[in-house]
Amino acid sequence: MRVINADVYCPDGVFRQKDIYIEKERFVEALEHSGSETEYGICPDEVIDGGGCYAIPGLVDIHFHGAMGFDVCDGTMEAFEEIGKYELKSGITAMCPATLTLPVDDLKNVLSIGAEFAGSVRSDAADLIGFNMEGPFISHEKKGAQNGEYILPCSKETVREFLDSSKGLVKIIGLAPEANPDFEGFIEAVKGEVKVSLAHTATDYDTAMRAFGAGASHVVHLYNAMNGLTHRAPGLVGAAFDFGKATCEIICDGMHIHPAAVRAAFRLMGSSNMILVSDTLRCCGMEDGEYELGGQPVIKDGRICRLREEGNIAGSVSNLFDCLRTAVLDMDIPLSDAVAACTGSPAACIGQDRDYGSIEPGKYADLLLVDKESFTLKTVIKRGVIS
Repeated sequence: MRVINADVYCPDGVFRQKDIYIEKERFVEALEHSGSETEYGICPDEVIDGGGCYAIPGLVDIHFHGAMGFDVCDGTMEAFEEIGKYELKSGITAMCPATLTLPVDDLKNVLSIGAEFAGSVRSDAADLIGFNMEGPFISHEKKGAQNGEYILPCSKETVREFLDSSKGLVKIIGLAPEANPDFEGFIEAVKGEVKVSLAHTATDYDTAMRAFGAGASHVVHLYNAMNGLTHRAPGLVGAAFDFGKATCEIICDGMHIHPAAVRAAFRLMGSSNMILVSDTLRCCGMEDGEYELGGQPVIKDGRICRLREEGNIAGSVSNLFDCLRTAVLDMDIPLSDAVAACTGSPAACIGQDRDYGSIEPGKYADLLLVDKESFTLKTVIKRGVIS
């Protein structure tokens, strides 16, 4: 397969008009293009005209919960299948879903079924390449839409149970350091096996800096479910800015964060540290109404979803491509920075950039063609197959 006439997002972050060559399921150099049949029976010499389009890597979402009436924490193969299909149709070719704060045995079951799903690559669904465990080691004060009944003290033994159940697919584990007295020992013990994120936390600046010093290296949805940045109490936001080496998720659905705060984060953190996430719930792609999140009722109303009782914002209803579009068109994030934050940066964050996140030889041929004028999705290619 060859894609021609598109403005291609290159690994150095620059758009250039060039041909893209795909053989079997991976990108190849032009000289490697053999003209043989692929395992899918598609002729590699098929030409796709990308005129008037940007060609960008398939998106990688490392924090979302569900879509189309399903949540990964339903713990069923059907949930993973239907969510994976929706994600792929929406331009997300690789996914690392987030788990909720639930009983340990329930989480282990979810992780086990996810590992089974990940083991069978499908042409009609996004690849499952990891899990982002938002709980259960979070704080009651900043639990947000998480179920406080199941919050637990951090435990390296429990983390290893999660890793075993997922067959190593747990890539990120959340932690509220101020709620866990031995947080530094915990981070030191597990940081070589999983990335520790600061999540759903009321931590102050000094405690957050101690956590970063111990080896925490990620921040779950920056600004949300944490204390705000003020001039006398900079909190986790200020610590992340100061530390400068943590990757920071950010939800650009236009509901969670003011555009000025998004722009400030990209400038202060550096675009290479920013990762766009969707944080979508099961009501993503569905009609307005009442849904369920970890045993709690939530109300979807247009572009926003809230807990029915407390009124807290409860995740997002905008998929990652929609967030990318909002970041570029409504928040004035430079296109190259926004694309990186949806592709190469999340893939690298969870250690999957060998196969995902950029258009270069040897990586899976995951590719989107995006109309340059309307910034709408025209074509999705996953592993060399048009979806």
